[in-house]
Amino acid sequence: MKQKETKSSIQVIERMMRLLDTLAQHTTPVNLKQLATQTRLHPSTAHRILGVMVDNRLVDRIEPGTYRLGIRLLELGSLVKSRISVRQEALPYMQLLHQQLGETVNLSVRHDDEVVYIERTSAGNSMMRVVQIIGARAPLHITAVGKLFLAADEPEKTSDYVRRTGLPRYTDNTLTDPVSLARELEKIRQQGYAYDNEEAEKGVSCIGAGIYNDEGRLVAGLSVSSPSDRLDKAWAAQVRQAAEKISRALGYHG
Repeated sequence: MKQKETKSSIQVIERMMRLLDTLAQHTTPVNLKQLATQTRLHPSTAHRILGVMVDNRLVDRIEPGTYRLGIRLLELGSLVKSRISVRQEALPYMQLLHQQLGETVNLSVRHDDEVVYIERTSAGNSMMRVVQIIGARAPLHITAVGKLFLAADEPEKTSDYVRRTGLPRYTDNTLTDPVSLARELEKIRQQGYAYDNEEAEKGVSCIGAGIYNDEGRLVAGLSVSSPSDRLDKAWAAQVRQAAEKISRALGYHG
């Protein structure tokens, strides 16, 4: 008897989810007949489940027989979003990427004209000073992730960055010419990832890919750093794939 009740409860939940999914496909309120048809539920069954959902604010009844998604879903969605941590979601993928490549994996975010490193996965024997300490900062134009953020900006904002900073040189490879930087940013937009070719530190290179949130906004960057003689540009595909998985974990559907 108990097993039968459990099965019945699960069936109700499955039907409720079908109704929610159907309502989500419509931008305007949907009538009971259409909902019953699309979910393949008997109208009386659909009506009964919708009634409970209305009572719990998961669904709003606009007028008799017409429904739309309820405000409580927005409240719950905002709560979920506020509790999602980029670092928390990224760490498992960072660790996996580190295991695959055997090199330092970094997670960084933008703060004004710099990137800030918020997490790092490495074997602990790296001599790379740029990302030695979590919380370290670097100008946007000298790092792979920083260039991703510049590439995502409007041209006017990129020009403002150039004027503000003057594109200071850190190594012989640093892009200090606005035309060269603009050419590099266009290439990044087309390929979806970026390189730091010993532009921040001599002997150290990096590959970075962007992490996007549920609104499609670039919120962080994933990168792999290594001594230049070990870095394989083919790693870009794996870095980008890992960044895409983190983006999906944050709700990105692009």
